[in-house]
Amino acid sequence: MSNTNAEKDIVLNRREALLLSATAGVGLAFGRSARAMDNRKTSAHQEPGSCTTPRTAVANTRYGKVRGFVDGGVFTFKGIPYGQNTGGENRWLPAKAPAPWKDEYPALIYGANCMQKLHDFTAIEQTFLQDWDDGYISEDMLKLNLWTPGLSGKRAVMVYFHGGRFDFGSSYELPSHEGAQMARHHDVVQVSVNHRLNVLGFFDVSEVGGSAYEDSRNVGMTDLVAALKWVQENIANFGGDPDRVMIYGQSGGGSKVTTLLGMPLAKGLIHRASVQSGGGANLPTAEQSREFARQVIKALGIAPNDIAALQKMDWAKLNDAGNAVADKMNPPVQGPSGPGSSPPSSPRVGYSPSVDGKILSLRPFFDEGPEVSKDVPMLIGSVSEEGNKMASRPTEDEWHATLTKQIGSEKATALIAAMKKAHPEKSIRTLSYGVNGMTARNNVLRMAKLKHGLHAAPAYQYYFTWQSPMLEDAGAWHTAELAFCFDNTKRCEQGTGNTPEAQALAKKMATAWSNFAKTGDPSQPGLAWTPADPEHGQTMVFDNECRMVNDPENDVRKILLS
Repeated sequence: MSNTNAEKDIVLNRREALLLSATAGVGLAFGRSARAMDNRKTSAHQEPGSCTTPRTAVANTRYGKVRGFVDGGVFTFKGIPYGQNTGGENRWLPAKAPAPWKDEYPALIYGANCMQKLHDFTAIEQTFLQDWDDGYISEDMLKLNLWTPGLSGKRAVMVYFHGGRFDFGSSYELPSHEGAQMARHHDVVQVSVNHRLNVLGFFDVSEVGGSAYEDSRNVGMTDLVAALKWVQENIANFGGDPDRVMIYGQSGGGSKVTTLLGMPLAKGLIHRASVQSGGGANLPTAEQSREFARQVIKALGIAPNDIAALQKMDWAKLNDAGNAVADKMNPPVQGPSGPGSSPPSSPRVGYSPSVDGKILSLRPFFDEGPEVSKDVPMLIGSVSEEGNKMASRPTEDEWHATLTKQIGSEKATALIAAMKKAHPEKSIRTLSYGVNGMTARNNVLRMAKLKHGLHAAPAYQYYFTWQSPMLEDAGAWHTAELAFCFDNTKRCEQGTGNTPEAQALAKKMATAWSNFAKTGDPSQPGLAWTPADPEHGQTMVFDNECRMVNDPENDVRKILLS
């Protein structure tokens, strides 16, 4: 939880998502109108625009009407409130329903992001690849964004939860998160959500504030339940089907998905789920989180029962105190760490949900597959270079030395030899990024096995290995698949280049994700996808040649388990 330079590197590494090389004539693939209709950050266009603000872009919600806009034929609504301001006396209390409004609410721009330490832009190459956007921050952040082809109909709904562990990030941090292409080309309703994070979302103040705050350690997760309830109650007014709701998330967002799958409060709100490069977190107990809070409150010098002082305190002071206490209480991380790595063997206190016996009674997909969501089909997967840090350029000797400190010399030697044999086409630099990719593969297989053990809905595995041609040696880094499963290779061309190969892969991946949302089966014509079982580990490999493979990287990943 510290804010050391090393951890900043980890934070920024997660924001490395969307690559390829710029190519001429891209608009020809979709026709001239495509150049104007795809909202993009990477380049301007001179074609006629297609953004309008018609009176027809108004939808009803339980709290009042919202007005959006139409862009390239997609009805777009941004910053719709699903809860009240969480600041002041509402800090650490469960989300309160929005206060009804009389006039049309202008749902035209993204809402605020949760208070957080902003990205320092020192990782220049990664920032370029991901085209990062911090947005603005406030405690009034319970907002969601929505894209739909039309306000009538019953389309499958895809609800995306952003990454950033449980302490930073936002629904629009990366251009890949924009949902217009999914609505436009795949006939779904796309939703993304902001919620409480860090000390505001996961801090137990019950001993200071009393029983009203008993859920304070988990309000960041109950916010997401509130968002899903909003979807259930309102999505029909946006052309969505409340009985076909898929949730998905990447990195920390994947952990949010697995956590929700273990929460009785979310039962019936989720019909499919995708866990991407994360999930199965080893969450602390309620008592561990309570002791963490005691130490933070002691460090701040807060008097017993003075909840008002905590609610008035500057966020940065609270957050910094929590990070300092977490640094003292948590043991050093053993083995490879950072984006995509497996959950630690011991729970770590700080900013994450807690197993409290009420909101959560188990560590979902760490202890076991949760019975409460056994009938929910799942996609579970990862990317090959999860550990990409573009600033890292090790020689083979330097890489070996780093691995030796983490896993021992003998295992380091065996791992490097196996990775070089499996991928002679990759540089040492790219291979070094793949160690976390192997730990992520182990985590994927572990979670899929737990899901299989429920003997109910299937789990489908994937492995994204597409190698970006942008900024040599980047590989398929942590977040790289998002540009593709959102069909956003144009919007993300700093990371993808929007080459013909990228466009073709994006069509296949976005079709798989949307088919899964619609039916619970990600297969498509010419690309049948078999559910995974522990014996075979059937996995869809996404690359220029998409194919089913039994347990890819089997020999390499097992070295880390030995």
